Amino acid sequence: MGISYNELLKATNGFNESTNLIGKGSLGYVYKGNLQRDESKPVAVKVLHLRKRGVTKSFMAECEALRRARHTNLLKIITCCSSTDSHGNSFKALVFEFMANGSLDNWLHPPEDDTSNDDQLHERNLDLERRLSIAFDVASALNYLHHDCESPIVHCDVKPSNVLLDYDLTAHVGDFGLAKFLFNPSSNSRQLNAQEDASSITIKGSIGYVSPEYGIGGEVSTQGDVYSYGILLLEMFTGKRPTDDMFKDGLNIHNFCKMHELPERIKEIIDSRLLLKLREDYNDTEVVEYNMLRNIARDTMRQVLASIIQIGVKCSSDLPSERCSMSQVVVDVQAVKNQFLGVML
Repeated sequence: MGISYNELLKATNGFNESTNLIGKGSLGYVYKGNLQRDESKPVAVKVLHLRKRGVTKSFMAECEALRRARHTNLLKIITCCSSTDSHGNSFKALVFEFMANGSLDNWLHPPEDDTSNDDQLHERNLDLERRLSIAFDVASALNYLHHDCESPIVHCDVKPSNVLLDYDLTAHVGDFGLAKFLFNPSSNSRQLNAQEDASSITIKGSIGYVSPEYGIGGEVSTQGDVYSYGILLLEMFTGKRPTDDMFKDGLNIHNFCKMHELPERIKEIIDSRLLLKLREDYNDTEVVEYNMLRNIARDTMRQVLASIIQIGVKCSSDLPSERCSMSQVVVDVQAVKNQFLGVML
């Protein structure tokens, strides 16, 4: 069931940028709103900039992908609007569940102009357990898209800003504007073949997360998503963007993590906020218990951190043939998570 322009206008206080705007992207703005049909549940309204090239195609791709995909860790679409605005101009918008904790990107890299005090920012830091859970959530979503849909779906834009966190900090993968369907020979109905469609787009992702083969005209594949996931994983645990100024002259986030001998030199690459939180967790325990945990768990914790980095390095290999499938990644990330939980029990 669709929704009218006037309903969305009212829900967002007239698309009020000062009170309701919660995000800006290259293809549109996102507003927080409350629909009259269910005011108890806020929504996110993504309004597309239709004058930009390729936006209508992006809208159709996102609608089609979300119509076919159903998974706990995918951002749920509630409805859509394809109409005209109050000036008679074409208007298109997507309405999603509202994610109370925003994007993973904002947690990993708080805005410099954030007015929150230091204590609030400190509280927003994601600890190791939460980061492992988010890594597993995203892997589960991609595994579903690649292996459990009627026709495999390649997201094509996996990055922290497209990972949204709900009230419980459960991750949901969103923004399917670049998504592509792969032809499944076993399907009765022929879907969009990414190999045929690849030539119609020039960018298959975002700078820093795009797999190397796409840069030389390679065809869309699930391995492209695996590469992007690997970069996202390295960013989550190093705290560094793949576009950081330190990555130049042939050095990138993949090589930076690969060049350090693990687990011995893990402290040299891991996000310092993550290490601080781990030390605080130990310091909250009694002295005797702390000493026991330190002696028993120190090496295991280093191995946990090294293992998750190694998964990211393998996924972000230059050659697609050297990367894992997402079905294997889910198993590997779950194993690391279980190892961590075993130490903390």
